[in-house]
Amino acid sequence: MKRMHIHVGVTDIEQSVRFYSTLFAAEPAVLQADYAKWMLDDPRVNFAISSDGHARTGIDHIGIQAENAGEQSEVFERLQAADGPKLEEGETTCCYAKSEKSWIADPDGVVWETFLTTGQSTVYGGSPALETLVSGSSGNCCVPKGVS
Repeated sequence: MKRMHIHVGVTDIEQSVRFYSTLFAAEPAVLQADYAKWMLDDPRVNFAISSDGHARTGIDHIGIQAENAGEQSEVFERLQAADGPKLEEGETTCCYAKSEKSWIADPDGVVWETFLTTGQSTVYGGSPALETLVSGSSGNCCVPKGVS
């Protein structure tokens, strides 16, 4: 079953972790000095926050996380059929995870990603190919140029 993904940029990671942990009545599944992620089942969402220039403050991007290659293929086909600027990133390391990712922007410029997480990483990440496509700061691995 696919999972909704929301990524929010924050100014104070510790204060935001306390806030969202209270709001969700759950501790983060991943907690780093500049990043936290909650994998909630009710509602079914992958909710992530980051600081230190990884994301814009506020909603940075949203997406759909697939649980297997079949779901990723299904969502990718819909992304390809949708009208909007697209970026097929492929394999990448971002947000302390290894993933297969594709991106699109809706008609109003809202950035969406579709991804399948394939493993964990000890670093925030950023693929060399994507670094040349990034909008905003060079440290932001998650917002491709042309879709922001």
